[in-house]
Amino acid sequence: MRSVLPRPGSPGFRHTATSLAVLMVAAVFAVLGPVPTAGATTAGNVTGVTRTGDTFTVATTGKPTARITMARADIFRIWLSPDGTFTNDPAGSDLATRTSFGTVGATLTDAGTYWRIGTSAISLRINKAPLTFALYRADDTTLVWAESQPTSWTNQQTTQYLARGTDEQFYGTGLHLGEWALRDKTVPVAVSNQWTEGTNASPAPFYMSTNGYGVMRNTWAAGSYNFGAPTALTHNESRFDAWYFAGNSLKDVLNGYTDVSGKPFLAPVWGLELGNADCFNASNPSYSGDHNRLRHQTTPDVVGYATDARAADMPSGWFLPNDGYGCGYTDLPSAVSGLKAKGFNTGLWTSTGLSSINWEVGTAGSRAVKTDVAWIGGGYKTAFTGVQQAVDGIENNSDARRFVWTVDGWAGTQRNAVVWTGDTHGTWDAMRWHVPSIAGAGLSGLNYASGDIDGIYDGSPKTYVRDLQWKAFTPAFMTMSGWGATNPQAGYNDKQPWRFADPYLSINRKYLQLKMRLMPYMYTMSRVATDTGVPATRAMVLEYPNDPVARGNLTSGQFMSGDSFLVAPVVSDTAVKDGIYLPAGNWTDYWTGRVYTGPGWLNGYAAPLDTLPLFVKAGAIVPMWPQMNYTGEKPVSTLTYDVYARGNSSFSLYEDDGLTRAYQTGSSARQQVDVTAPAAGSGDVVVTVGASTGSYTGKPAARGYEFSVHSAAAPSAVRVGGSTLPALSGKAAYDAASTGWYFDAADRGGVVWVKAGSQSGAFTVTLNGVTVPAGTAIPQASGPIAQSAWKLVSADSQETVGENGAATNAFDGNSGTIWHTKWYNGAAALPHEIQIDLGARYDVDSTTYLPRQDGGVNGRIGQYEVYVSDSTTSWGTPVATGTFADTAAAKKVTFTAKSGRYLRLRALTEAGNRGPWTSVAEITATGKLSP
Repeated sequence: MRSVLPRPGSPGFRHTATSLAVLMVAAVFAVLGPVPTAGATTAGNVTGVTRTGDTFTVATTGKPTARITMARADIFRIWLSPDGTFTNDPAGSDLATRTSFGTVGATLTDAGTYWRIGTSAISLRINKAPLTFALYRADDTTLVWAESQPTSWTNQQTTQYLARGTDEQFYGTGLHLGEWALRDKTVPVAVSNQWTEGTNASPAPFYMSTNGYGVMRNTWAAGSYNFGAPTALTHNESRFDAWYFAGNSLKDVLNGYTDVSGKPFLAPVWGLELGNADCFNASNPSYSGDHNRLRHQTTPDVVGYATDARAADMPSGWFLPNDGYGCGYTDLPSAVSGLKAKGFNTGLWTSTGLSSINWEVGTAGSRAVKTDVAWIGGGYKTAFTGVQQAVDGIENNSDARRFVWTVDGWAGTQRNAVVWTGDTHGTWDAMRWHVPSIAGAGLSGLNYASGDIDGIYDGSPKTYVRDLQWKAFTPAFMTMSGWGATNPQAGYNDKQPWRFADPYLSINRKYLQLKMRLMPYMYTMSRVATDTGVPATRAMVLEYPNDPVARGNLTSGQFMSGDSFLVAPVVSDTAVKDGIYLPAGNWTDYWTGRVYTGPGWLNGYAAPLDTLPLFVKAGAIVPMWPQMNYTGEKPVSTLTYDVYARGNSSFSLYEDDGLTRAYQTGSSARQQVDVTAPAAGSGDVVVTVGASTGSYTGKPAARGYEFSVHSAAAPSAVRVGGSTLPALSGKAAYDAASTGWYFDAADRGGVVWVKAGSQSGAFTVTLNGVTVPAGTAIPQASGPIAQSAWKLVSADSQETVGENGAATNAFDGNSGTIWHTKWYNGAAALPHEIQIDLGARYDVDSTTYLPRQDGGVNGRIGQYEVYVSDSTTSWGTPVATGTFADTAAAKKVTFTAKSGRYLRLRALTEAGNRGPWTSVAEITATGKLSP
């Protein structure tokens, strides 16, 4: 935009019928939300409902007919057919693999203006005039969702419209790249293979709501979900077909969704170790990369890299020694056997298909497949079929489990494959949006979601280290070599973690070794996903659904790894982490043992390059293996339980052979561990270890047990059963003993180390006089209020025809965009104002106004007022007033802290008196969370 606005009569002020039409549509959309496409058809009115068992057919005034099938008391399907027939079912049984759970015994009632289908869990209303649906709880009073207008369709699209709740939040749509809380966002449910923020790497036609329901559209057609008001849910087909899942929690909804679309697969245990992909047959003339890479001339050269990894004492579990783009392989059996001797499994990456998979798996011994975009990049049914072929190729030719990676997924992919974020870059910004992307994928039941460590392109030692740190707390992760920058600085070569110099080498080793020690915990969390649909990598809302901060994108930069670890990745070049949100309860810093009491925001956390902000939930019981570089390197002769005793807690350890599909027929074991402890102060801690129940090949008849119990002081005595263990003088004596205990006050704030000896059945460990570490309330210092959660309440004027002057530009984090009040078709008079929802309640103590930075001067605010309030209808008196200078510099206004959720900035005059305009590049604010 020019620095001085066009004057009336100039070309910039001319308007046409087209521009007026655009303005009218924009105005209608702003008031009413999405409107039906011109020429769209609806079903009309209901003329009757008939039933056959638990299937109900709704007749209408025209051809369209609806069919409702009650599969379970909390699961049902609505299929609306424009032509009145139910033969057009493109998805068939691909997405909904289980459609019947036994007789439901639903009731049908004519309630006058609507028909009611009732079960023990829900009440579905079929409104008669016109046909719309509304879902209630079984009480027929508590609304879950309701159509705000009839579903409509054209020859190309069908859209359902839902009324949106006042504070309703939405999640899902697959591996959406970016923030996972979707209210007010329009999300593509479509494959673009762009792999940038705001796109969908592996879309799923599924979403769920904090109102307690989820929906899977039973379709292969692409779509778009607008989570505005109303919510408009569109797919590119002339039919409507959806499965609904009701639940009392988001976890309930995920369980129902995966009961129908399939539970997440259980990866082999080595699949949770680090994987590495590269071309080791670079001399192949058809290879599209560098043909002269050293140590990458024939496929067995990969064994040299495996040797390097073990020499560097670096945990890693599998290789893909070809990259698909003409690389191919030579002497695959030799490469497989050579890698196996070093503790690595082998997989293959294909861009052309699976014509040789029977031999590759059955004879050569390959055990994994990565399906490349060059083969399945069309997505939808194409990708789904390709993944299934890979699964069948592994499982029909071996007793191994499926382990497939795909770049394009859909609903149901969770039962077959790992999804990853595509060809991304090793930058701080890409790392920033990867955190919510991977955590958010779990909100669609995708237990295994990942992105190449440090991306496939670019990268640096620092970004590599930081990216690996947090991805070590996700189930599956992989490096992609051969495509990144060459030696951007000393110590950086390929993207395998052992190819770095110190300090990066040691830091990489630290986190890979920690993941290997945590393998029994991580593997158990993946089994939880297989049983319940609840992922191992969890957005904060899954564990804290009633916490208003955890429900939205204020916490999108952190996640829970399982039910015990809170991970807050560092995604910028800094040694200090701000904005870590700790929910209610006590949280132990994993590295220092310091205990924080939430809820609150932790700022100024010391996070040098080797430190990932990592916190453990009070009551956690974390099983750990001995240190090893790969599964099976050494026997698990001793199992360690890391115990953060506080109150009563429990953990159910899951174990099986880790390799075969025998677990599917019951070859597995469980061990229940219960802990009772004082909630605060001192008292006895009792750890009750149940017998390991069940059996599998390789299960030990007995094993040693060790406990690390966090305590602020030494206990007075420790017993195993009725036998008192000897108190040992220190670590050296402890290491040499077969049983006993000692207290290390310098270890993470105090740890009691206990060796209980070899045990074959149930036993109890009692620690007398343990002191539960006291929690420190998080210091509530004022800090920047994250703009990512802000929403526009209203703006009195904005220019959207002559330029993009949308009011949301005032807080989009981009100083290059602006909010500008209307000027193109007649300026609105001063004063002007903008009202902002901060996303939560804060004690606000300052706001900063940044004028436009594009060289323009008009619209700079002169006289102003600032308001903070809990209500947008009663603002009270301003917290600050004054006059800004007519300059481009940022202007900070400080004031006595005022509690409220809403911020209002009023521009009373224009600083240079150039016209009745207001412009803003950015508005920011500081404060702290307020109860």
